[in-house]
Amino acid sequence: MSERTTYVYCVVDRSGPLSMRGVPAGVPGGSTPALLPLTRRLSIVASAVPRDAYAPEIVDARLRDLDWVSGIALAHEAVVERMTRVRGATVIPMKLFTMFSEPDRAVSELRKRQRQLERIVQRIHGCEEWGVRVTRGARPSDRRVRAAAPATGTAYLSARKQARDDLREQSAKRRTAAADTLAALGRLAKGAKPRPAPESAASPPLLDAAFLVPRTRSAGFHAGVKRAAARCREAGAELTVSGPWPAYNFIDGGEGL
Repeated sequence: MSERTTYVYCVVDRSGPLSMRGVPAGVPGGSTPALLPLTRRLSIVASAVPRDAYAPEIVDARLRDLDWVSGIALAHEAVVERMTRVRGATVIPMKLFTMFSEPDRAVSELRKRQRQLERIVQRIHGCEEWGVRVTRGARPSDRRVRAAAPATGTAYLSARKQARDDLREQSAKRRTAAADTLAALGRLAKGAKPRPAPESAASPPLLDAAFLVPRTRSAGFHAGVKRAAARCREAGAELTVSGPWPAYNFIDGGEGL
């Protein structure tokens, strides 16, 4: 049997016993996820994985293998989401490929961060993460400019200038709608984090943000989403919402977890 490494999915806070009934299989090649007690309330959810498949140099070499990475990401997320459905549990999701050499090392290292973990639990307790994205709608057509068939060069140039001005005005309205969406939904959430678009994005969204929403404010937040979506449509933009997700974007808080 190959040597094993401890793969960590999340840390769970719960005052009572924590059931693992129905937990998914976990990452490929790993054992069924199990609990490692951390404190009286905190438990680590982890699997034992083969070291020869998950060693740092192996992982680094395979990060460009999107099929492999996505398979692990889906399995990781399935375990985390299963734990978020446990009544009374607050889940701190760990980043993909969070690993320790052995279970005792995982417990020892995370126990050193107990106060930090407890602060995170306090921050995200009773909350869900929702994603909101605002993108450009269909580009206005210049069909009317062509149909007008200006009789003179001056008229044609004037029509083209008007079309460019219209596009700039439309772009400004979209940007304003995106900024207003961030501000309005931020007031309805406990926290908001805009996410920068990848540098390689050909058409980056006007807004891509995560919102930490207390479950007690869920109805008000989603009513706000509907209002923001209507304003975006009026401005020629489109709003989409996704979630709920584990609070991945709100576990750091500048603390470097």
